[in-house]
Amino acid sequence: MAGIIIRPAAREDVGLILRFIRALAVYEREPDAVVATEETLLRDGFGPQPYFECLIAEWDGAPAGFAFYFFDYSTWLGRPGIYLEDLFVDPEFRGKGIGRVLLERLAAIAVERNCARMKWQVLDWNEPAIDFYRAMGAEFPAEWLNVRLTDEALLRLAGATGLASGPEKAESASDSPIVSELPQ
Repeated sequence: MAGIIIRPAAREDVGLILRFIRALAVYEREPDAVVATEETLLRDGFGPQPYFECLIAEWDGAPAGFAFYFFDYSTWLGRPGIYLEDLFVDPEFRGKGIGRVLLERLAAIAVERNCARMKWQVLDWNEPAIDFYRAMGAEFPAEWLNVRLTDEALLRLAGATGLASGPEKAESASDSPIVSELPQ
């Protein structure tokens, strides 16, 4: 499509990635929820053990949007999948096909890497996005509920309620042996 370039993000893009993340948070009515920093994005996306990958969309050379993703694995299918964490196009660039081209490129990456599927979430009030995804054939399986543990509940389950948050404490907690006592 004329004017659109999709490229893999590079280390130099972390400021741009963070800008897109913050803009998405504003759009999703959670402007104060982002605690990610350029340092955490550098460490977790461009360090020795990357946890995510990212595509940058440009329109006539200007940054226009991004797709932030990582890989999961289906034990039933015995194949990896792509989980799309964030898809965002700046408002001034919407309506130019950028979101669709980002998803097409991500689908191509999934096929290239033998992934069984792509998954993502959408807020139930975001009708424009829901309509956009439906038009591409996306399914909305109602029988699957989102489940997550965060903050104190995560620490409690890990048996780490007294630990401070942060990678230093998390690493030391994971170094201790796991002992499970089952009733006899």
